[in-house]
Amino acid sequence: MPERLTLQEVRRQIADGSCDTVLIGFTDMQGRLQGKRLDAQYFLDDVLDHAAEGCNYLLAVDVDMSTVDGYAMSSWDKGYGDFVMRPDLATLHLVSWHPGTVAVICDLEWEDGTPVVASPRQILRRQCERLAERDWTAYAGTELEFLLFRDSYEQAWSSGYRDMTPANQYNVDYSMLGTSRVEPLLRRIRLAMRDAGLQVESVKGECNLGQHEIAFKYDEVLRTCDQHVVYKNGAKEIAAQEGMSLTFMAKYDEREGNSCHIHLSLRGRDGEPVFAAGDGFAPIFEHFLAGQLAGLRELSLFFAPTINAYKRFAEGSFAPTAVAWGRDNRTCAIRVVGHGVSLRLENRVPGGDVNPYLACAAMIAAGLHGIAEELPLEEPFTGNAYRSDKVRVPTSLREAAGLFAESALARAAFGDEVVEHYLNMARVEVGAFDAAVTDWERYRGFERL
Repeated sequence: MPERLTLQEVRRQIADGSCDTVLIGFTDMQGRLQGKRLDAQYFLDDVLDHAAEGCNYLLAVDVDMSTVDGYAMSSWDKGYGDFVMRPDLATLHLVSWHPGTVAVICDLEWEDGTPVVASPRQILRRQCERLAERDWTAYAGTELEFLLFRDSYEQAWSSGYRDMTPANQYNVDYSMLGTSRVEPLLRRIRLAMRDAGLQVESVKGECNLGQHEIAFKYDEVLRTCDQHVVYKNGAKEIAAQEGMSLTFMAKYDEREGNSCHIHLSLRGRDGEPVFAAGDGFAPIFEHFLAGQLAGLRELSLFFAPTINAYKRFAEGSFAPTAVAWGRDNRTCAIRVVGHGVSLRLENRVPGGDVNPYLACAAMIAAGLHGIAEELPLEEPFTGNAYRSDKVRVPTSLREAAGLFAESALARAAFGDEVVEHYLNMARVEVGAFDAAVTDWERYRGFERL
């Protein structure tokens, strides 16, 4: 594994002039890194001991950064004050695609030192604490897909995201030739992520035009999610530097969407696998897996947090529609793979727009629910789950929000404050979409209706 960047090394780099900038940031509701660029010496002299501040509206805005009503933590009536951004020094990493730059991820606190419980990283931390009470640690891997275009982000914006040129003109799933066409960019991203402390496993082409996936090594769940947001942000920045653009949106067009399959398992105090019993399933894994099925629909808001995410769930698309589990069955929402120490579940519901902290927190919460209730595990599904009579994955953000609002599991695991905060996020998103007039409506109705 790449060595983690230490504070001692950062001090050395600042002293010899090789580091002049420190980025501090956190992940917002939409899964984006938000924060500040600091003078490196100021970071050492002031922020290291006393932290920094950021406007608390950063967890109470929509994708456009517009202030919206309905959030208890932040509003015009409360004056839009600050919260504290406290660096987690275990996340220090090099940002080699910007000269002289290192970065660190922060936890959010209120001025009195209490955690901002609705922040995504804190939500996952709480579920990790619940696992720790049983001497368990979650390990996870997130498999992000993206579509790559030869247009710059500015060109894409100016064209209204129409008539863009994909990096590949045909399906390059597993194609060595297809990935070679864009290897200079893929290699640059891989090496930059290695510099940032991520262990790259592989790169492969995917089915949609210009679609690719870079996979990273399985790790402790919090570190995996931290690295997920570093990679996602860094890949966009590196593409922009090369005059190209890439998108992680769940469903860019009518072809295959961008997935973010999440693999997860548990290990005990000494690193021993919790899920496996010889060549089979431990009873704990059966209950944990049953919890995934029981909680999937009502926790879908954390797996598919946008309007666009639900357009990915289409029959025969490798995105799931049925709430079912199977052994190495890619038509099911939950796929079980591996054996022994590698035995794990794969949640195939999340798309590329997912907030990894929220999705992993939901998976842990569902699993702990299954264990606490000793839920029995149904038989694995074999065959084509798209054509089954299994209950279906929610088909809209509105439906998912309704299920989340009524979920006793969500309220028990996350608390009312978190549930109401993210319900308001969904209401804002649905309201904005309902008010929008789309190109589809204009093309359909301008002349002919």
